Amino acid sequence: MARERKVLDALDTAKTQWYHFTAVVVAGMGFFTDAYDLFSISLVTKLLGRIYYFDRDSKRPGTLPPSVSAAVNGVAFCGTLAGQLFFGWLGDKMGRKKVYGMTLMLMVICCLASGLSFGSSAKGVMATLCFFRFWLGFGIGGGPPPLASLRRAPQRRPGGGFTAAVFAMQGFGNLTGGIVALVVSAAFKARFDAPAYRDDPAGSTVPEADYAWRIVLMFGAIPALLTYYWRMKMPETARYTALVARNDKQAAADMARVLNVEFVDEQEKAAVAEEEARRRDREQYGLFSREFGRRHGHHLLGTTVCWFVLDVAYYSQNLFQKDIYTAVQWLPKADTMNALEEMFKISRAQTLVALCGTIPGYWFTVFFIDVVGRFAIQLGGFILMTAFILGLAVPYHHWTTPGNHVGFVVMYAFTFFFANFGPNSTTFIVPAEIFPARLRSTCHGISSAAGKMGAIVGAFGFLYAAQSTDPSKTDAGYPPGIGNTDPNNTDPGYPPGIGVRNSLFLLAGCNVVGFFFTFLVPESKGKSLEELSGENDMAAAAANSYRQTVPDSGQAE
Repeated sequence: MARERKVLDALDTAKTQWYHFTAVVVAGMGFFTDAYDLFSISLVTKLLGRIYYFDRDSKRPGTLPPSVSAAVNGVAFCGTLAGQLFFGWLGDKMGRKKVYGMTLMLMVICCLASGLSFGSSAKGVMATLCFFRFWLGFGIGGGPPPLASLRRAPQRRPGGGFTAAVFAMQGFGNLTGGIVALVVSAAFKARFDAPAYRDDPAGSTVPEADYAWRIVLMFGAIPALLTYYWRMKMPETARYTALVARNDKQAAADMARVLNVEFVDEQEKAAVAEEEARRRDREQYGLFSREFGRRHGHHLLGTTVCWFVLDVAYYSQNLFQKDIYTAVQWLPKADTMNALEEMFKISRAQTLVALCGTIPGYWFTVFFIDVVGRFAIQLGGFILMTAFILGLAVPYHHWTTPGNHVGFVVMYAFTFFFANFGPNSTTFIVPAEIFPARLRSTCHGISSAAGKMGAIVGAFGFLYAAQSTDPSKTDAGYPPGIGNTDPNNTDPGYPPGIGVRNSLFLLAGCNVVGFFFTFLVPESKGKSLEELSGENDMAAAAANSYRQTVPDSGQAE
């Protein structure tokens, strides 16, 4: 135990070195890939509808039926939920490095497979896409818990900033997805131009457009493959090696090699005695123990609920940006464009919002999290997200009036800014800091899995809730209303949706819930991971117990 403390103290007090920045980039590329893979699908769903659900007799371009659209958008989150629970547990058993390598290779394979299909029918393509996106999500789910535990930054200086910088790479992944879709759609449009849908419904979607969405999805394999090599060259985290694997010599050697620090050897007798005390304590202090509930039960409740409600709002807004932009008439009507032109304009809109709102929010967190603190950023983020969403919802009819869409887009961008300079960053960072090392990956996995449950609710629920209350304006393929069991009866029976405006009110309510549950989460600014988790108290108790039971302990030391 004495040597463990030397390793961890040296890790906490080490000067910021080039290795820290390397670790941020390598670990951050995992989040870059995650964001690219999760959000790039929203850039191509309109194109998928035009290609595979074209109706020659319809006055509107083909669209994915809501059930198919929900599956295509949401199935990856179902896989992510399962992956976070499984790999979060596995990360505490096998180590962060091995698990991260496994998830990266799974992501590479499934990214490539997502761009392939069994057959050319709509059912075959959609089934293939959903199948491989589920397993892609499973691999993505294995990233956050181990990555969150790869905390190598100096703890008492910019520790939170380094962790936030890793997570901020999501913003660049989101932006890159938009840029790749922009380049691909522009290149295909320049080479294979076509008339607008209303001028030539069949000719508005050229056969070559089927390659465009495949290229965009398969591109996600490239950063994952590049990251794998560099990640495998990095050592396991010192905290896992010392506190969980119980190999303090290896932890010291790993950190001495990459951080240029030396560790002083300690007396083996004290280390063995304190290790035995630690072992007894560990056996009494499991995830489902009363002691864990007393120390961290309310913390885990706070991190899970906050992450859940945040992702309901965040992923609803992110995945269905294109539908909201169409509702406020920022994007032209679909029948005035050909398929590739629509993909280009959707990509341009989402890239602009990512550039002006999403990325600045992430980096404000990087620069201010160790100044302002996690608690204030999360609380303020929930408040301001609520304010801006209400600013969109209350005067919604004003924003949908022609000429006012610019103001709507600015307000909408601010909701993304304060999501990322707020709970979208802190809900990831805090669970990586406040739980014991041996349970850190598991607890982070549980918290992030709760978030993905929220993302699933957002992906499936918002699509249906935001449908127009006017049955004639719902998406093609929308099911009959509740209570209508007669397939020959075209009367929907009940309004098919609550509309975008009321859906925004629901999202604002989610943020209010997150605001109140934030008070269950402790401030972790300026504290070491062992202080936050209570492991320093446990070590001190073990040392005292040893001194009381071994009379000559003073001579031994």
